[in-house]
Amino acid sequence: MCITKFGSTNRLNSQLAFICLLCANSMLFSAEPPAGFTSLFNGKDFANWKLPEGDNGHWKIVDGVIDYDALSEAAGDKNVWSQKEYGDFTLLVDWRIKDTPYINTRVPIILHDGTHKKDAHGKEITISVPDSDSGIFIRGDGKSQINIWCWPTGSGEVYGYRMDKSQPPEVRAGVTPKLNADRDIGQWNTFEITMRGDQLTVILNGHQVIANAKLPGIPARGPVALQHHGGKRNGQWSGPPSLVQFRNIFIKEL
Repeated sequence: MCITKFGSTNRLNSQLAFICLLCANSMLFSAEPPAGFTSLFNGKDFANWKLPEGDNGHWKIVDGVIDYDALSEAAGDKNVWSQKEYGDFTLLVDWRIKDTPYINTRVPIILHDGTHKKDAHGKEITISVPDSDSGIFIRGDGKSQINIWCWPTGSGEVYGYRMDKSQPPEVRAGVTPKLNADRDIGQWNTFEITMRGDQLTVILNGHQVIANAKLPGIPARGPVALQHHGGKRNGQWSGPPSLVQFRNIFIKEL
């Protein structure tokens, strides 16, 4: 009888510990939206999102967060898109880079005006960086991607506009981060992304990295996307992979 009672107590303690763990995960990864915001991710499934057709489980939910291994088997678009379209909004999203297995040997040194530093012969200077790459697409447009990566310029830049040499210098400078506010690899970061008309502001970890940058020609409305990047060729990464996780995704329409 003593053995049975002791065994029952142990089982009860294990069950209580498991319940406490579930509650802790729920509080950590399924936070209540701030006042005025609605949640785009419930920590359980992709209810508000469209998974790429043929993905085969590479975008998944792990311990209450959206987890991606950069190996989607979708034949076409491999990004995850919101079900709903948005015009003017503020988007809050936590993200983290899990790992940086790819060494990017062609990373430019980006100046504050959005151009690349050159050597005495006019050739762009590049450096090697352990890299992973993802981002947030807004208004259904890949050009208006708020970058998540490991480049020294920091996350939050809008690569499609910065690299568009047809844009005025003030546009290219405006979408270049004012500082690198990224935390260390493996740590969680928080974006606060605000779109009003064609103007974008990005706050990363409490620091304003993009301030009222103009995005000429951006669509008036469109869905939000979590970006796929990279892939493997002959078992090796062919580019910086999007080894990322997302949680606590909230939006407020303005």
